[in-house]
Amino acid sequence: MANIKSAIKRAKTNEKRRMHRAAQKSAIRTAIKKFLAAVEAQDKEQAAVLLREASRKLDKGVTKGLLHKNAAARKKSRLAQKLNALNG
Repeated sequence: MANIKSAIKRAKTNEKRRMHRAAQKSAIRTAIKKFLAAVEAQDKEQAAVLLREASRKLDKGVTKGLLHKNAAARKKSRLAQKLNALNG
């Protein structure tokens, strides 16, 4: 553990931020899993709602620096393809 006051504060801040980011990433993964479960269950209406929610969380992840914008776009595209396959 650090001895200098500013280093102690920095360590606490880093840990707090790490926990917050971990919670946000977990929320994104949970939203994606809920969507995939709805697709698996062939529930088109629910899947459409959950796709909107997952896309929103992915976009927020980009603005907060959790995900690269291309990674989020790729994930959103793949989720949309699953929904379209369900509808088509």
